[in-house]
Parts: sequence; C-alpha cells; structure tokens
Amino acid sequence: MTPLINWLSSEPLYAAIFTFVFSLLVGSFLNVVIYRIPVMMEREWQESIREASDEEPEQKTGTFNLSKPDSTCPYCQHKIRWYENIPVVSYMVLGGKCSSCKNHIPLRYPLIELLTAALSVIAMHQFGFNAYGLAAVLFTWCLISLTFIDVDHQLLPDRITLPLLWLGLLINTQNSFASLEAAVWGATLGYLSLWSVYWAFKLLTGKEGMGYGDFKLLAALGAWCGAAALPLIILLSSVAGVILAVMLMLFKRHEAQNPLPFGPYLAIAGWVALLWGDQITAAYLLML
Repeated sequence: MTPLINWLSSEPLYAAIFTFVFSLLVGSFLNVVIYRIPVMMEREWQESIREASDEEPEQKTGTFNLSKPDSTCPYCQHKIRWYENIPVVSYMVLGGKCSSCKNHIPLRYPLIELLTAALSVIAMHQFGFNAYGLAAVLFTWCLISLTFIDVDHQLLPDRITLPLLWLGLLINTQNSFASLEAAVWGATLGYLSLWSVYWAFKLLTGKEGMGYGDFKLLAALGAWCGAAALPLIILLSSVAGVILAVMLMLFKRHEAQNPLPFGPYLAIAGWVALLWGDQITAAYLLML
C-alpha cells in the first residue's frame, strides 16, 4: 500500500482520478448514512420512551443499521442488486428509474455522489495526497453527511459531530491544521459562542434560535481549524444564511417565521476555512 501512496503522491493527475473514483463509492455510502442515521435515532428514542413509560416493547421488525437491511426500492421493495448500485453509472444506465417498478429514483442520490467526489478532489488537491489531504477528505465526508441530515431533519447527530470534534483535536496534536492549543481553544470558544447566542436569544424572546447540535458542530470546526478561524467561519455562515433566507422568501419558498437549519452554513464555512482560511484572512488584512 505504501508504494501506491508514494506513487500517487508524485502523480497529481492519477491521485485526483483515484480520489474521485473512491469518493464516488463513499458518496454512495453517505446516501445510506444520511437516510438511515435519523431513522436509527428515531427508533432508539421511541424505544427509550417505551422503556421509561413501562410500555410493552414493540415487536421486532428486524435489524436496521448502516449495513442491514439491504437497500431496496422505496416504492416496490425491489432488492437493489450490486450492479444497480454503481455510483452515478447505474443511475444513468437505468435512466433514473427502478429496474422493477420504473418509478423515478431521486436525482439527489447521484448528485450527492458527484458532490462527494468533487469536493474530495478539491480537498486532496489543496493539501496533496498525504496525511493532511486524507484528513481533509475525511473532514469533507463528515460535513456532507451533516449538511444533508440537517437539511432533511434539522438535526446534527452526536454520533457524527462528537467523533469529528475529537478527531480534530487528535489530528492537531501533530499541528496539522492548527496547534493543539489553538484547536482546544477553538473547540471551547466555538461551543461557547453559539451557546451564549442561544441563551441571549432565548432570554430576550422566549424562543430557541438554534439547536445544541450547532454548538457541537462549531466546536468541531474550531477543533479542526483553530480558534483564529472562528470569526471567519461565523461570518461566512451568517452571510450565507442571510442570503439564502432572503432568496427563499423572495421566491415564496420559505416563511419568515419558520426556522432554517444553520448546520449547512456552518459546514460550508468550516470547509472553506480549513482549505483557504489563511489565504482569505491574509487577503482581508491586505485590504485594511
């Protein structure tokens, strides 16, 4: 394996092709993660409620996790065969339809696969085919999962945000993207900054402006990027959030009183900050 890594490190084009193809496969798995983790959490919550209220346990419906049951068509329950599950290619060959019932397969699935592959190549290109690049790609995969789960359910699962936070601290013990001290302060200040905004908003309005998952996600981004990147992340995510909210309201796709998930904007801003934060900050300082 090491000779392959060494060779790919010296061949940027082949490294990009390898990263793209492998990340397409990962993107297919991320589609599973995005759909199944919220369902798994819902089942766990329902089971906890039943146990707390001494209700009879629900009849077992079979194993449900990231590997079981096998993927099926949501319309006809046709079991998807391996050659029907090749990222992007199978979608194109099948014409975007189930091979059994001919119902349309959502375009979102191949788009997430392509997005995962494209962003992974960009991250790998930025840092090179090395430990830093591999870490940045893993960071990218986690943020894609969190983004789409939050879009679908307004939920940022601890089972992704917390490992992402600890992984950021662990990686920065080697001063990979920030010093360990900066990473610890980034995690601490990232959490406390949104926690403070949450409580200030709640005390003033009596309403909850965001969820605890947002605090944990910003803490994870601080652990990866360091405390110095937090102002940039907060600024970019806030600007992106305001712009999208205004656009949605202009096109009558969103009511002002309805909440919008903040996690996707944090994820986008954190990804940009990890890859280009130093350059953006330097460019800003030159403008002053």
